[in-house]
Amino acid sequence: MRESRPSKRRRSLRRLLTAAVPALALTVAGFMAAPAAGAHSASVTALTTASGRATQNAKALTNPTAQTVRTTGKAGQKVPTQHLCAAPAPGHASCFAQRRTDIKQLATAAAAAPSGLSPANLHSAYALPSTGGSGQTVALVDAYNDPNAESDLATYRSQFGLSACTKANGCFKQVSQTGSTTSLPTNDSGWAGEEALDIDMVSAACPNCNIILVEANSANDTDLGIAENEAVALGAKFVSNSWGGSESSTQTSEDTQYFKHPGVAITVSAGDEDYGAEFPATSQYVTAVGGTALSTASNSRGWSESVWHTSSSEGTGSGCSAYDPKPSWQTDTGCAKRMEADVSAVADPATGVAVYDTYGGSGWNVYGGTSASSPLIAGVYALAGTPGSGDYPAQYPYSHTSNLNDVTSGNNGSCTTSYFCTARAGYDGPTGWGTPNGTAAFTAGGSTGGNTVTVNNPGNQTTTTGGSASLQISASDSAGAALTYSASGLPTGLSINSSTGLISGTASTAGTYQVSVTATDSTGASGSTAFTWTVGSGGGGGGCTSSQLLGNAGFESGNTVWTASSGVITNDSGEAAHSGSYKAWLDGYGSSHTDTLSQSVTVPSGCKATLSFYLHIDTKESGSSAYDKLTVTAGGKTLATYSNANAASGYAQKSFDLSSLAGSTVTLKFSGVEDSSLQTSFVVDDTALTTS
Repeated sequence: MRESRPSKRRRSLRRLLTAAVPALALTVAGFMAAPAAGAHSASVTALTTASGRATQNAKALTNPTAQTVRTTGKAGQKVPTQHLCAAPAPGHASCFAQRRTDIKQLATAAAAAPSGLSPANLHSAYALPSTGGSGQTVALVDAYNDPNAESDLATYRSQFGLSACTKANGCFKQVSQTGSTTSLPTNDSGWAGEEALDIDMVSAACPNCNIILVEANSANDTDLGIAENEAVALGAKFVSNSWGGSESSTQTSEDTQYFKHPGVAITVSAGDEDYGAEFPATSQYVTAVGGTALSTASNSRGWSESVWHTSSSEGTGSGCSAYDPKPSWQTDTGCAKRMEADVSAVADPATGVAVYDTYGGSGWNVYGGTSASSPLIAGVYALAGTPGSGDYPAQYPYSHTSNLNDVTSGNNGSCTTSYFCTARAGYDGPTGWGTPNGTAAFTAGGSTGGNTVTVNNPGNQTTTTGGSASLQISASDSAGAALTYSASGLPTGLSINSSTGLISGTASTAGTYQVSVTATDSTGASGSTAFTWTVGSGGGGGGCTSSQLLGNAGFESGNTVWTASSGVITNDSGEAAHSGSYKAWLDGYGSSHTDTLSQSVTVPSGCKATLSFYLHIDTKESGSSAYDKLTVTAGGKTLATYSNANAASGYAQKSFDLSSLAGSTVTLKFSGVEDSSLQTSFVVDDTALTTS
């Protein structure tokens, strides 16, 4: 088996930690924990009205004493942490919570307050209102049960002077994935810490909100998906998910089953394993939330932020999805599919948040991970108000980018397309459009106009220099309003008709162009789509010009242009590339597995067309029997089949005549199928589909 490939590129269950931390017994009165030592005098009281609770919370958030920042580290500083959930098996997810292990856990707070950022600190950093959220319900979807969830929440809110949030006053509810309040899942110390973090962060962002904790029976995709649907069924318009795993070819069906809930703001953590796309953050229906390091500063804001990145294996996730289509509201041009993330918030454990947890931990401590940023953003959405009934609220920040703090420094690893992993002015993968600056970016607002504009993706295009182009873009408006069109990144010599959406002209300069087309209606609502347009060099003589039609032919642009199984296009050092750093590595797991790699291109009429690629096969199988196979097809026609019996050192170039397919759009596909034992790796690089 090839064990060198990072597990984060595959969806697998991060098994829960088996070493449980002994729970600390708490003395509670009814549903309410006794106030912690050092709690503000305005601590939890038995208020019964929403206005009374809101008044108390506003005082707590604006109390000068509460504004004191108790820092625990510097941005990007390597601090020892415990990942509360460990690495997974296929079809499961992991929670992303991290707890500092260099800070002593305390059963009660010190004289003033516990270490880590407080609710008042977070409101200051993100310019959040001290009022708002009354009547809103935020749901938190997690796995397994935290038996101390309610009492721990009482201690957290008491410490920071927030009003009580209990089952008795209707503010807090804890249910199973079927909605039962009595038959809850098995207790688990790892996920209990995650649940404590989630509850505390929603309380910090929106203390007037009601909270529903929905606990799945296990961490498998199906149970978590059922819990997601239950959260919406219970009436929550805001749902946070601080868990995920590597992408899978099944995720688009899970999108429809579990995350397609118009009118509900669903937030998902981007992941904590540094650069690389994760699901369900890459679902087209959710808000993907990246992570930052948040520090005090002497600027007008009083705070500064950078991409959270600690090491090559720790930092916020980001990346271009291998499977999920690009939503119409996402307009970056380097990623043809769904790009992660949309927005971000604090996640760096070195600049982490205060959390109280007595089942997974021993009291007060400092937590981090994008498990903190997702519930924070869910709380901000709740402060902003109920989403439009037909909206996917992930689109809102894209219409209000000026109402976000643009994060422009830091990265979460190395990548071929710079903004996938590096902060810049405007949109970037690690931080999206930025962090909250008030709540305006999380409202439907004026620029969406209540309408939805959908632009149909025409697919990747090819032409040659000197060749005429004519491409009709089609789009629709939910209210039937007239649309105007604009485009960026078009090949030199081409333009779009603003009234009709027809792209036409004569391409004059060879190259690969990342095109984005936007359609806008009279209310300001807009939608976009992105695709690649390859212009080949013109040839001499005959009815065809010479060109190379495949985009990202050597895979050096990472997961772009090609449609590939998760982890196939990689710079993993376990297999050498034929040239450059990236290649397509199919199979090699030593277990039943299928990987695919494909790209569609149009072969011009009258051309001679030749497909070529370099192939390397290595295997642990022996003998001449074909156990593991790679099939190469073009236009549905099988060109060749290779197997473990063809293994050899180094790369060999393969070539096929595709002239019979001229004048048609051809899907080139590599399909690798591995049996249940002994690995075979099929490694493809430096592809080309040339015409002459």
